[in-house]
Amino acid sequence: MTNLEPKIVFDFFDEICKVPRPSKKEEKISAWLVETGKKLGLETKRDKIGNVLISKPATPGRENVTPIIFQAHMDMVCEKNNDTKFDFEKDAIQSYVDGEWMKAKGTTLGADDGIGMAMALAILASKDLEHGPVECLFTVDEETGLTGAFALEPGFMKGKMLLNLDSEDEGQFFIGCAGGKDTVATFDCEWDTEIDKNSVAYNVTVKGLQGGHSGDDINKGRGNAVKLLNRLLWNGYQEYGLRIADIKAGNLRNAIAREGSALVVISKNDAKDFEQYLKTMNEAYKNEYFVTDPSVEVCFESTTMPKKVLDEGLQVDLMNCLYACPHGVLAMSQNIKDFVETSTNLASVKIEGEKIIVTTSQRSSVESKKQDAVDMVTATFWGTGANDVTSSDGYPGWTPNPDSKVLEVLVQAYKNLFKKEPQVLAIHAGLECGLFSEKYPGLDMVSYGPTLRGVHSPDEKLEIKTVKMCWDLTVEFMKILK
Repeated sequence: MTNLEPKIVFDFFDEICKVPRPSKKEEKISAWLVETGKKLGLETKRDKIGNVLISKPATPGRENVTPIIFQAHMDMVCEKNNDTKFDFEKDAIQSYVDGEWMKAKGTTLGADDGIGMAMALAILASKDLEHGPVECLFTVDEETGLTGAFALEPGFMKGKMLLNLDSEDEGQFFIGCAGGKDTVATFDCEWDTEIDKNSVAYNVTVKGLQGGHSGDDINKGRGNAVKLLNRLLWNGYQEYGLRIADIKAGNLRNAIAREGSALVVISKNDAKDFEQYLKTMNEAYKNEYFVTDPSVEVCFESTTMPKKVLDEGLQVDLMNCLYACPHGVLAMSQNIKDFVETSTNLASVKIEGEKIIVTTSQRSSVESKKQDAVDMVTATFWGTGANDVTSSDGYPGWTPNPDSKVLEVLVQAYKNLFKKEPQVLAIHAGLECGLFSEKYPGLDMVSYGPTLRGVHSPDEKLEIKTVKMCWDLTVEFMKILK
């Protein structure tokens, strides 16, 4: 990264990549931020949950400028390819430059939101910027529950305007976002230990899907590994009496499932036909997803016979649940063109001990429609035999304010630099701004950032040139803010 510009931003991003920061395990990055703030000689404080606030006084003559908050989250989504050996709690992210993009070797890059953190730290460390009073807020656990934003106490920060550095398309300014909830179903495992001796076992895998962010990418028609794997199993049961011994597909509730595998048992007499069936479905998936997921692949291999399989009635309930559970866009906005209003993500299914856990997430910019999506998924789970269904408290949406003053200044700064108008939008992904507006009524906010692609997956990449564009925009914004 040493040759990239702006150097101060990429130097900080390089340091951030060395510090482990999984969601809910931000102790190391939180401590590093506190240490960095103190090394810079700036007022630094940390609240009970681990959020960090670093304050920088105005440059001479700018003391009366409106106080501004720059905000980014500490944690990152920890996804890796199955063949990548990596410990997110210990290892440094292995970033590299590939043409115009920065990527990571086999894992998520963590530019969501590491690059936002790096920009905020660069503001704090720079000696030649013109600015009013600045606060930089770094929150914990944005990705798996917005815990830091939920726990933020009134009075922790003093700024009147907030710039959220957590968006993923340069030239787009976001002034509203969807709210969300998670819905989880649990099945109690029941087992059958009497397996026909004339049986064979296979590991069946669906892989090669793009996956992506369950908010930003839900409308792109990409395959879902939970759905595609279950489709194989459901039809395999109908045709060959397939029995499931284990299943694991998907991972995080805010990521579209990219990979999934199941350990299955069938009669030895059906083995050749079953293998041909899987080959046929491999071609079917490639044909169905030749644009959005051209690398999709169904793989299988013979393996050791398991000692038990799921009870047949339970297996049928589970497969019916996964087939019936909705996934994807449920409604488009009625007043914002091409904007997803309501969606649901079938995120994962896995056997853990004596439980089968199915995780989903629902999003909507309309509160009542969000609850309707939750109820729809809940009804599916109850109707297919789940022992328990729970929904999180969720997080609120962020109502757009087209008359925002911070937006007005940011748009002017963009036009000054790039001689064109930026796009002003709402986003279907969740942002912490909705919670900030509850804690700090009247806080004027906009979200922006450099271009990222493939976030929440090992395909995550950062467009290098857009980092400088966002940095220059931030500098110009602070310069013209009155």
